[in-house]
Amino acid sequence: MVQALFLHQNYPGQYRHLAPLIAKRRGARVVGLGERANQAPPGPQHLRYPTPEGAGEKTHRYLRPVEAAVRRGQAVARALTGLKQKGFTPDIICCHPGWGEGLYLRDVFPDAKLLQYCEFYYQSSGGDVGFDPAQEVTLDETARVRTLNMTQLQSLEATDWAVSPTLWQRSRYPGFIQAKTSVVHEGVDASFATPNGASHVKLPDGFMASRQEEIVTFVSRNLEPYRGFDIFMRALPEILARRPKAHAVIVGGEERGYGRLPVDGKSWKATMLAEVGAKLDMSRVHFTGRIPHDGLVALFRLTRAHVYFTYPFVLSWSLVEAMGCEALIIGSDTAPLAEVMEHEKNGILLPFFDHARLADTVVDAIANPDRYQPLRKAARRTMLERFDLHAQCLPRQVKLFDAVLEGRPGSDAIP
Repeated sequence: MVQALFLHQNYPGQYRHLAPLIAKRRGARVVGLGERANQAPPGPQHLRYPTPEGAGEKTHRYLRPVEAAVRRGQAVARALTGLKQKGFTPDIICCHPGWGEGLYLRDVFPDAKLLQYCEFYYQSSGGDVGFDPAQEVTLDETARVRTLNMTQLQSLEATDWAVSPTLWQRSRYPGFIQAKTSVVHEGVDASFATPNGASHVKLPDGFMASRQEEIVTFVSRNLEPYRGFDIFMRALPEILARRPKAHAVIVGGEERGYGRLPVDGKSWKATMLAEVGAKLDMSRVHFTGRIPHDGLVALFRLTRAHVYFTYPFVLSWSLVEAMGCEALIIGSDTAPLAEVMEHEKNGILLPFFDHARLADTVVDAIANPDRYQPLRKAARRTMLERFDLHAQCLPRQVKLFDAVLEGRPGSDAIP
C-alpha cells in the first residue's frame, strides 16, 4: 500500500487534482495537511495544523519571514510526529516549501521520497524586485531579498526532486536546484474554461455584463501594481472617453498582495481612484471584489478585451483560463507571458509601463472585434496544447509522482 502526504499552507493549493487522483488508487492512503482548508477536494483525509505564531517584534526585519517559517515548520513537524505515532509513514511527500512546511520533513520521515514545488525564487534583479524603474534597489533591499530564500534553500537541499510550473519560474532557481526540477504546469480544465457556456454575469452592483456590451476585463487576486492595476487604471479614462458605451469590469480584492501597500496604508484601489477617478464615468466602472469561479469564467467568455499585465513573477492561473475561453489577451511583454504568448499570434503583448499604448490597443480591440478573432482561437489552441489538465498536465504530474516514488525522478526531467 502506498502512503502519500500532500503539504500546502492553503491545502490543496497546487495539489487540487493530483491528491484526489492518487487517493483513488487501490490500497492508497493519502493525507492532505495544511493550516487552512481552501475547499479541499474529496478523497484524501484532510488534517490541519495549528496556526503558528509569527516572528517576534525584536527579530531583525530580514529574518522575520524566516522565523515565521521556522515556527510553521515546527508546527508541521509536531503534527507529523503525531501522525507517525498513529502508524502513518508516507512513502512520498509532495510539499510547497515556500512558507516553511518543508523544513523538517527529512527529520520526521527520513526514508520518504520528497517531491517539492518550486514556485518562485527571489532575486534582486531580473524579476519582480527593481522591475519598476521608480524602485531604488538598495544594498539593504538586496540583502533582504537574498535572505528571503533561506527557507526554500534548506527545504530544497533535502528534496529528491522538484517541480516548477513554467520554464521561466524554474530558471530563477540556482543551478543545483534546476538540475533536479521538472517543468509541469498544474493545468486548467479545458471543459470548464471553454468559450461554450454561460456568457452573462450579473455583477454585485446590478449591472448585467453580456456579449452585447463592450466589456473590458481586468482580474487579479488583489488589485496591485505587481499585476499592472495602476497601469490599467491610468489607461482607463482614455478607453472610456473614446468608447462611450464601454464598461470596465475589475475583479479582485483590496488586501495587500505580493507587493507593498501605498505609503499612506490605503488600498491601491483607493490610491488609483484618487489619481484618475475624476476622469472616469464611474457608472461604467464596476469593481466586483472577488467573485465565484463560474462567474469569472463567464466574464472571460464575454469580454472584448482582457488585460493581463504582470511583473516578472508567478504566472496566474486566471490567464490560462482566459485563454481557454477564447478571450482576447492584451498582456505585458514580460517574461512569464512571453513564454506562453506570441505577439499578434495568440494575443497582444505591450510594454508594461506604456498606458497610452494600452488604451489605444483596447480601443481598437473593442472597435474591431473580428480583426482579433484569429488570436482568440489561437489562444485556446495554446491552452489545449500546453495547459489542458486532463490531456496534458495531470498525466505528466502522475508520471512524475510515480517516477519520484520509484526512485527514478530524472527519467521525467525536462530540458
